[in-house]
Amino acid sequence: MKAGIFGNDYHSDKQAQIKQVFELLKRLDIEILVEKNFYRYLSVQLNYTPDVSGLIEKNDFHVDIAVSIGGDGTFLRTAALVGAKAIPILGINTGRLGFLAGVGLTEIEDTLNDIFKNHYRIEELMLLHFKINLDTKIHNYAVNEIAIQKRDTSSMIKINAFVNDEYLTTYLGDGLIVSTPTGSTAYSISVNGPIIVPQAKTIVLSPIAPHSLNVRPLVIPEDSRLSLEVESRNPNFLIAVDGRSQAFPTGTKFEIEKAGFSIKVIKRHNHTFYKTLRDKLMWGADCRI
Repeated sequence: MKAGIFGNDYHSDKQAQIKQVFELLKRLDIEILVEKNFYRYLSVQLNYTPDVSGLIEKNDFHVDIAVSIGGDGTFLRTAALVGAKAIPILGINTGRLGFLAGVGLTEIEDTLNDIFKNHYRIEELMLLHFKINLDTKIHNYAVNEIAIQKRDTSSMIKINAFVNDEYLTTYLGDGLIVSTPTGSTAYSISVNGPIIVPQAKTIVLSPIAPHSLNVRPLVIPEDSRLSLEVESRNPNFLIAVDGRSQAFPTGTKFEIEKAGFSIKVIKRHNHTFYKTLRDKLMWGADCRI
């Protein structure tokens, strides 16, 4: 088995756990490749030089599993690099909440042993494809969401929305979040969007601070094609794909639809979405205790 390791440089206090991952993989006789920037961080900043077979640059790699060490941001970046390669991703959480990076630091050894014994399941996450006829520096596939936002802090923006070429409505406010079921517990939930189970075949439209109280989040089928056009007093507005944003000129038209491939996530058999809701969002917890 060959594993690719991806990480960030924000968790120097988790050095022991990072070393544990490399040592466990070596003990299981798994060939290791490491993202070049992460390897540089380990060797220069942490003075730790793991024994690896090679380095990963950009998206030119082929491994059996991808291991993301960090938070959900690291997982999203790993997913962007994996793209349509159909490589399953294991998210080890060294951050805070960790919805996507679901394996805690105390579970690392048991999880890697389970993977080595083929005792795990694969969960597939749908992605959104962002299409625009302009040069873009942002990735055009989203695991969580694509957010259309005003650029300044004063005037609102107007977003004309069409579903499968049929006029839906005009959103007037701070913006609009178009999310996958996975992204329903990310940015969308902060604007009172609904929580959707990952297996649901849907897309969620959640307005950001809408000017009208009649405008509410809307759930549409996953095979819908969403066409949007933005009007604003400001010459530019922002489009953020999984948190990475770029300014575009007002009047720009673009489309969002389901991507032609999915992201595969490695899950332990005892890790379910409902358990995550209880653990991460503290469903059922009594705040008085």
